[in-house]
Amino acid sequence: MRAARLIRMVLLLQARPSMTGAELARELEVSERTVARDVLSLSEAGVPVYADRGRAGGYRLIGGYRTRLTGLGRSEAEALFLSGVPLALREMGLADAASAARLKVSAALLPELRDAATGAAQRFHLDAPAWYQEPETPALLPEIADAVWDDRRITARYLRKDTEVERELEPYGLVLKAGVWYLAARTQGDYRVYRVDRFTAVARAGSGTASGADGADADERFTRDDSFDLPAFWAERAAQFARSILREEVVLRLSPRGVLQLPYATERAAAREAISQAQAEGGPDEHGRLTVTLAVESVEVACAQLLALGPEGEVLAPAELRDRLASAARRMAALYG
Repeated sequence: MRAARLIRMVLLLQARPSMTGAELARELEVSERTVARDVLSLSEAGVPVYADRGRAGGYRLIGGYRTRLTGLGRSEAEALFLSGVPLALREMGLADAASAARLKVSAALLPELRDAATGAAQRFHLDAPAWYQEPETPALLPEIADAVWDDRRITARYLRKDTEVERELEPYGLVLKAGVWYLAARTQGDYRVYRVDRFTAVARAGSGTASGADGADADERFTRDDSFDLPAFWAERAAQFARSILREEVVLRLSPRGVLQLPYATERAAAREAISQAQAEGGPDEHGRLTVTLAVESVEVACAQLLALGPEGEVLAPAELRDRLASAARRMAALYG
């Protein structure tokens, strides 16, 4: 435990010119007194940690000291080789860079840990695209990924419904969701999300109208907001999107089996929320049936989803949806005789 903390302290000091005792304590989740003791231990072990005194003081490494990755344990090395998503790296044009990085890390590991790369790859594989969909790499993805890495403004043309619009964007990050790439970008002070496959042209900002070409020599870079948290931003926007499309409500009476099936037939979070609320407000009736109020996208979408419940769910309202399901049931009965 302490050895791992000492290694982490050295790596933190390698990554930054200087860190205060309070900053190290916060990163390592220990007290400042423990940080001082750890610094002393590192100095005694030959690691050149220097303490600057005064109000602006802190700890730093001197003499350009660098450590090899010999402090990695087996589980840490295996986790490192699991961190890449091969398909995503290839689509962004980073497969060669990722391969070179893995080779360099492997060379720095202790001999007994160098099988970590193959061991992890043989046991775990992430297949990001959804079932029954042939993944397609957006043509402009590598160019957008370059702009994300370089913090470079881009001028882009984008299909919004049936209209093509042009925007100047500060590309903050890329997200791969169920095989679809999305760009999180700032424009006119607001953060927005764009589907990458809807971009029709991308150019460096300031190079004129977006044409898909590399454009002018000038790199117009933006100053990234260090407080921007891509995972948190995506989670918030994804939740907002899920809520925004559920504009209507239906009332269902479910059998015990229907209660179990509902999250698999409709939007999962909405189904679980409806079931939880119904159970808290009164629970099942004397026949074990539970009446829920479910948020849905539309009557048309709800009809297609709720047909999957068969006789395990009865629509009580709205009347239009009940009539649609009754009509579908009659046609199905006639079809099967």
